[in-house]
Formats: sequence, C-alpha cells, structure tokens
Amino acid sequence: MSDLLQQGRGAPRNGFATILGTNEIASAVAIELHRGGYGVVLSHDPAPPVIRRKMAFHDALYEDDVRVDGVRAVRADTGIHVRKGLARGDVMVTTLGLLDLIVLGPIELLVDARMNKYQVTPDLRRLARLTIGLGPGFSGGTNCDLAIETRPGKEGQVIQHGPTDEPDHIPRDLGGVTTERFVHSAVPGRWHTAIEIGTRVYKDFHIGFLGSEPIRAPFDGVVRGVVRDGTEVPAGVKLLEIDPRGRGADWTGLDARALVIAKAVSRALTFRGARLTEAAANPHLVK
Repeated sequence: MSDLLQQGRGAPRNGFATILGTNEIASAVAIELHRGGYGVVLSHDPAPPVIRRKMAFHDALYEDDVRVDGVRAVRADTGIHVRKGLARGDVMVTTLGLLDLIVLGPIELLVDARMNKYQVTPDLRRLARLTIGLGPGFSGGTNCDLAIETRPGKEGQVIQHGPTDEPDHIPRDLGGVTTERFVHSAVPGRWHTAIEIGTRVYKDFHIGFLGSEPIRAPFDGVVRGVVRDGTEVPAGVKLLEIDPRGRGADWTGLDARALVIAKAVSRALTFRGARLTEAAANPHLVK
C-alpha cells in the first residue's frame, strides 16, 4: 500500500486514518485530519442514519458532489479505489467495513465517530497504532487508547483513563429548543421525503412518510437535517431536525460542536505523542 501511495503527488505524510461513520462529527474529524496531513477514509455504518447531510460527507456514497468547508469527498467501492484515492490526496467515503480496510495496510489512526450511543461498544485497541473513541460507551485505556467527550457542555475533553459520560437524552440547546426540534421514528420502515435541507417549513408541514405514516414539522423553522429519501430506518432514530432560529439558522459547513470535537482529536494526537516521547526518555517516571 505504501509503495503505491508514494507514486501519487498527494500521498499522505502522516499515514492513514480510518474513521467509522459518515455523519457531521466524523466529517469534521476527517477534514481536521486531512488538513493535518493524513490520508482519510470514512467507513459508513447504517445506524444511526445521518440527518445533517449538508454538514457531512455522507451523500458522497450516492455519488453526489459533496464538499464540506471546501474539502471534497469521493466514493470508493473497492480497496483499489481507496488506494488510488488516497494516492491522489482525496478524502474517501466507502461502504467497506473495517475488516475490509485493515487488509489494505497498517492503519495509523482509527477514530470511531459513529455515535452509536445505545449499542455495545467494541474494543478498538490493537486495530491501529492509535485508537480514539468519541462519545458514550468509550473508556480510555479500556476499549480505546483515548476517549473524547461529546456531551454538550463537556465536548472536546480528552480522557486517557476512564469512561465518557453516559447519554442523558438531552441534546444541546439550539435557539432555546432541545429535544423538541427532532422527530424520531416510532416504528421501523422506509423513509420517503421530497423536502431538501435548508427548506423553510411551518408547524405541521408535511415533511415525508415513514412507511405509510405521515411525518410533520414540530414547529416553524428551517430543515437542518433529514434522513435521505429511500433510506430504511429502524425504530427510535432521528428522522429530521428543525432549526428554530430563523435567519440565524445554519445547515451547511462545519457544525460548531463537531468542530470542537475534531480539534480535540488533533489535541489528543499531540498529547499522545508527548506521552510516548516522555515514556521513551523516562520510562520510570511515566505510568
């Protein structure tokens, strides 16, 4: 893999990073690492579905021309596509899983940004030279090398030893609204909508159908996020988000919270590097 990548002018100088997830947090981390000299591959996981798609690289999976904060992502269907894209210096998005990507060559950095708050969290350690888990379920030194807090108000804290906070089911405040700005799926089904992100809607405006059930806007605002049309969704996940802030609404670019978390990943890399250097120089002082 390394020999092939070195043939490309965009060959990464800091190694290869795999990010699990294609949501807005995974995408912000991808941009941060890409600009920091890493070759970046985002691996899609279908749960939970992505809603803030204008802040994410997710729709590159459908061959849309996707750019976030000026960075473009490209779909890769095979390991060969991944290799060629990384050699060009592209950010790659793929449905290939971690086991498919590991066989391509050593992974320098693995970041789990899937935000599967209520599922069993895997042990990432030893799958890459450094593993970082974002949000609930991760514990530094237990199932990842470093964990990063994502809870609103504490986002960006780097945890070397111990767990992140458990989920409290309370989203961050946005224009004075928290949980009410989301509509969740009551049952599993196929989601259909013709409404685009950024559309101005009003209370009870018909957004789409989950199976045969109509889904409506909970209040006046702007559609900040919505599951892509045609997606099969499980029960209990977010279908859409309404931003109540009127002209202050935002739905593109880097999400503010995601940016804080992405910067924390860079800080964790620096912190980890400093610790390794100190340990090598003074093994009796570092535990």
